[in-house]
Amino acid sequence: MRGKRLTLDSTIGILAPSGCSDIKIIDRFIQNFKNIGFKVKYTNAIYDKYGYLAGNDYSRAYDLMNMFLDKDVEGIICFRGGFGAIRMLPYLDLSIIKKNVKFFCGYSDITVLLNYFAQNKIPTFHGPLIKSDFTKDSLTLSTLKHFMLNPSKGYIYDFKNNLVINNKDMQGNLIGGNLSIICSMMGTPYEINFKNSILLLEEINEEPYVIDRLLSQLLLSKTINNCKGILLGHFTNCTSNSDFSFATSELLLSKLNKLGIPIIFNVPFGHDYPNLTFPLGVSAHYSSKSKKLIITENALI
Repeated sequence: MRGKRLTLDSTIGILAPSGCSDIKIIDRFIQNFKNIGFKVKYTNAIYDKYGYLAGNDYSRAYDLMNMFLDKDVEGIICFRGGFGAIRMLPYLDLSIIKKNVKFFCGYSDITVLLNYFAQNKIPTFHGPLIKSDFTKDSLTLSTLKHFMLNPSKGYIYDFKNNLVINNKDMQGNLIGGNLSIICSMMGTPYEINFKNSILLLEEINEEPYVIDRLLSQLLLSKTINNCKGILLGHFTNCTSNSDFSFATSELLLSKLNKLGIPIIFNVPFGHDYPNLTFPLGVSAHYSSKSKKLIITENALI
């Protein structure tokens, strides 16, 4: 099941499946997105507040379902992350989404939805949120636009300047996103199946000992052993002021190297800029000779 490619005239639906925001912040970032040239559609539900959530679980799920049902909406980009997407999964009707597949994009807490859809044969896109700052760099916006407008089979990510451990060819379906969110899905009916995958991992505002704990959980579960390779994105503000700590890069290397699979460091995606867009639920091939990752399957039709 594939969504249709978008055009410059397409209408983008905006929703908030996770955290809430101040009304002025919401309006400012939506206007910024419109200034880029996009048409948008959203409901008043985006302004809802329920504790730290953008409305209760049922109402957020209802808004998401309606975005997929809305014939005027051709693609969906989430406003922000935060927390809460996992709470509304029981209220989603996947059969309806499968009948109305669309471009669906976000990152951070949206990792839950991206992978739930992708592993049910609905490709999604790990990429910017509406609340992203598209003035920070040119690549964040240009790669987002590329994947919105293009099926993207044959798209190339060049990693010749990246540190690559266990450099060898790999092929698999792209999955993953935020490390802590991936771990929160484990042991639930929605946990990620890592078999024959190339796993994206990124994180923000977690001290090295927390990264250690999360990686240990993944490794001890042994599910990650089924990965074909790992792309490591931004680990933003994942540092410690303590004299007794590891560097996050040191942890990532020491813990993941034992898997014996290709690990590519410093891939520009996640909670910093550039934040490149990656299609999830589609196959990709990495060439150890050229150090390039090539998308080998169309995410859109």
